[in-house]
Amino acid sequence: MLKTEHLISWEYSSLPDEMLDQAKESVKAQFEWLESGETDYEIALPIHELKALAEGNGYYTALEREHRLEQLSFLAKQVDVMFPRLRLFLFDAHHLYSAPVTIFGNSLAILYVGHCYLTLRDKSKVSTLMNHFDWLLRGSVIDARDVSQVIKSLTVL
Repeated sequence: MLKTEHLISWEYSSLPDEMLDQAKESVKAQFEWLESGETDYEIALPIHELKALAEGNGYYTALEREHRLEQLSFLAKQVDVMFPRLRLFLFDAHHLYSAPVTIFGNSLAILYVGHCYLTLRDKSKVSTLMNHFDWLLRGSVIDARDVSQVIKSLTVL
């Protein structure tokens, strides 16, 4: 929900136009929901992802610098404007690891495993993933209050 249209188009460029349009609509709807104030979001992200985006390394090698900077600027603005409703924490993947996980309260957790998602509704499994996510937040090297400044500093790399 915090991706620019250019980044979404680039990431989904190998998919049919219909799926690209669906992805854009989904991101837009999630973003609008966040803007509405009806929900809070906590996100934990490995800091190396933002550094790779800024430098155009790894996954982002083929993404044009202009679009990488646009993405970083957009992200910095949103985490600044939407704090504390949106709290982004950055962790060091050398010390902590997590597969992408989304947790909805204490009744639903979704793990992204590559080509598909694994949905869990068993309370004990959801609780385990909630504890894992809390571990990521506690182990973060950059607190949500400081993320915007860190992202802005990456745009000068």
